[in-house]
Amino acid sequence: MTTITTLSVRDIRFPTSRSLDGSDAMNAAPDYSATYVTLETDAPHALTGHGLTFTIGRGNEICVRAVEALAPLVVGKTLEEIASDMGAFWRMLTSDSQLRWIGPDKGAIHLATAAVVNAAWDLWAKAEGKPVWKLLVDMSPEELVRCLDFRYVTDAITPQEAIAMLHRHAATRSERENEMLARGYPAYTTSAGWLGYDDDKIRRLAREGVAQGWTHFKQKVGGNLDEDMRRARILREEIGQDRKLMMDANQVWDVDEAIANMRHLAQFDPWWIEEPTSPDDILGHAAIRRRLAPIGVATGEHCQNRVMFKQLLQAHAIDFCQVDSCRLGGLNEVIVVLLMAAKFGVPVCPHAGGVGLCEYVQHISLFDYICVSASLENRVLEYVDHLHEHFVDPVVIRNGRYMPPQRPGYSIEMHAASLDQHDFPNGPVWRP
Repeated sequence: MTTITTLSVRDIRFPTSRSLDGSDAMNAAPDYSATYVTLETDAPHALTGHGLTFTIGRGNEICVRAVEALAPLVVGKTLEEIASDMGAFWRMLTSDSQLRWIGPDKGAIHLATAAVVNAAWDLWAKAEGKPVWKLLVDMSPEELVRCLDFRYVTDAITPQEAIAMLHRHAATRSERENEMLARGYPAYTTSAGWLGYDDDKIRRLAREGVAQGWTHFKQKVGGNLDEDMRRARILREEIGQDRKLMMDANQVWDVDEAIANMRHLAQFDPWWIEEPTSPDDILGHAAIRRRLAPIGVATGEHCQNRVMFKQLLQAHAIDFCQVDSCRLGGLNEVIVVLLMAAKFGVPVCPHAGGVGLCEYVQHISLFDYICVSASLENRVLEYVDHLHEHFVDPVVIRNGRYMPPQRPGYSIEMHAASLDQHDFPNGPVWRP
C-alpha cells in the first residue's frame, strides 16, 4: 500500500507582465502563476504526484489557501483506494458539506480541486509507469467510466451511453495511437497574436511561425476595432489566405457589440471568434453563433464545470469546445465534457498556454482522439511558446504538432530551481 503522507502547496509566479506576454483585451498585464501541489507518499522509491492550477497573478494566494483547506481530505488516503474508485475520490473532494458552500464546482475552491485531482492522476500514472494519456488509453471503457462523476449531466449523457461510445472506437484504438506516436496531434499558435505586441513583433513572430510549419494562428482582439483590423491585416499579409486565422476577444464585448465588431472583422476570414462575451452567458453565445455563421463560436476556458458545458451544448451555442485542464475540477470532469461534446458532435480544442497548460492538455487531446472522438476534423490544440523550460518533461512540438509525451505522469512537474526562483513573494525574481 502507498499512503499519501503530505500535501504541500506553493505560490509560484512569473513576471510576464514585464514583457506583456499573455496580454489581451481583458487581461492587460498578467503575471502567469501557478498554485503548485506536491503529494508525497511513503513509497520506498520517493513516489510523488504533482499538480497545478493556473492563475494570472493576484488571487493566486487564495487558491493556495483553498488547496490547504482540501489537504485533510487527501492526506492519509492510499493510492490504491484512490485508483480503485477515482470517481468516488472526485465526488468526495467536491462534496465536502462545508467547503462546497464556497463553490459548488466553481471559483477558487474548484481551481484548487483541479490542482489536487491532477496531482493524484500524476501520482497514479507514475506508479503505473505510464504517461497519463497512455494510462487512460489502456483502460477498458468500464474502468474509465468508473473514474467519472455524471452527477447533474445524466440528462445529456449517462454512464451507459459513455461506455457504449467508448466501445464503438475501442477496436481501432491502436491504429490511432500509432498515428499519434508517428505524426503528433495538430496544433495552432497564439504566440504572434498578443494584444500588447507592436506591429514589428507581430510580423516577425508570424513569419517565424510560417517558417516553423504552423497552419493555424490566433489573434487577440477587443481593445480597439481599428487596431484589431490593422493587426488582422498584418497577420493575413504574413500568413496568407490558405492558413487559418482565429480571433479571441477574451469576454470583453456585450452580445450585440460582438456581432457588430465581428461583422467588420469578417473580411479577414476568421475561422472562429473565441470568448466573444461573458463566459456565463449561454444564451448570448447562442445568439452570437446564429447571427455570425459561418464564423464559428469557441469558448470554454472560463467555463467552470460540466453543467455549464452541458448547457452550451444543449443550447447549440458553440462550434468549438475549449475545455481548460484546471478551470474544470481536474481530469475527471474534463473527460465527462469530452464525452458530452462527442455526443453532440462538437470538436474539442482545449485552451492552453499559461503555466503548464500545454503540458496538461496534450494528454487530453491524445486521449480524446484515440478513445473518444476518433476524429481530427476541425480539431487543433493551442500552443504558446512560454515557460516550458521550467518543466521536467516539457512539450515537444514538431512541424506544428504535439508529439506524445513518453515520461510517466501528467508532464506537470517543475524543476526545483524554477520553483525556488519564482516562489512568491520571496523568490529572487520578486525581490526589489
